[in-house]
Amino acid sequence: MSSTVHTTGEVLASKRVGAFQHLTVAAPGVAQRFRPGTFVALSVGATSLARRALWIHGVRSVGGHGPALQLVVEPVGEGTRWLAGLPVGATVELTGPLGRPFALPKEPVSTLLVGEGYAAAPLFPLAERLRERGCPVSLLVAAPDERHLLSALEARRVARAVTVVTADGSVGRRGVVADVIGGVLAQAGAEVVYAAGGVAALHAVAAAAEQAGAWSQTAVEQPLTCGTGLCHGCPLPVVGEDGVARTVRACVEGPVVRGDRVRWDELVGPVSEGHGGDAVRSW
Repeated sequence: MSSTVHTTGEVLASKRVGAFQHLTVAAPGVAQRFRPGTFVALSVGATSLARRALWIHGVRSVGGHGPALQLVVEPVGEGTRWLAGLPVGATVELTGPLGRPFALPKEPVSTLLVGEGYAAAPLFPLAERLRERGCPVSLLVAAPDERHLLSALEARRVARAVTVVTADGSVGRRGVVADVIGGVLAQAGAEVVYAAGGVAALHAVAAAAEQAGAWSQTAVEQPLTCGTGLCHGCPLPVVGEDGVARTVRACVEGPVVRGDRVRWDELVGPVSEGHGGDAVRSW
């Protein structure tokens, strides 16, 4: 927690793209500490007790403000609609970066990144970091429909090969992650797989990676109350390196955990809203 900052952020830009609101927020000290896979918790409304967690989609320099956070909001509940409606110039209390980030390989290896819906947000800066290390990057992006595909055009800039899947077949292949992950993984020849999305998608990725002899890292969403680990309200069932089953805090020991360490059958998939949403799917 020593690298975490609590600060007042300022909304510098707000743009609606498909089903998502993209916010650019100046947050002194947070952007400089960002690593792909970490997130921020923002206070919602008049009380600082209500918070919503958002993936950090990237960091970019904004003249006069220095590095600023790029955040993705899916406005589906009261809290996320409030955040999505913040005008340019508005201020918001936030804490971050929070959580355990994706681990980067020490040597150049072939990688596959799998993202579903808004949760694909942290994979784009991750792809850039991997490319800087000489790692070939393939990307699989999935969503229910075209509106919920995140940054599909940007995907072709950060990856050598891109596969798009939508449940309704409106863009790319028709289906879900589980339908295509085996073939995409084999085609990429990936040694390391990174994934962010719903429980079903992450479970499918972890299983396919294990079968292929690849190492997987999954960003697992659990309900969030505080985002700092103090409330123990985001239990994540895992198996430790000693083989003993235990429960950890998704916001501190996660959100990124090894796919072969999660006790997937004990996780209940999100049913309504996402990271950047409210209720069961915000954390």
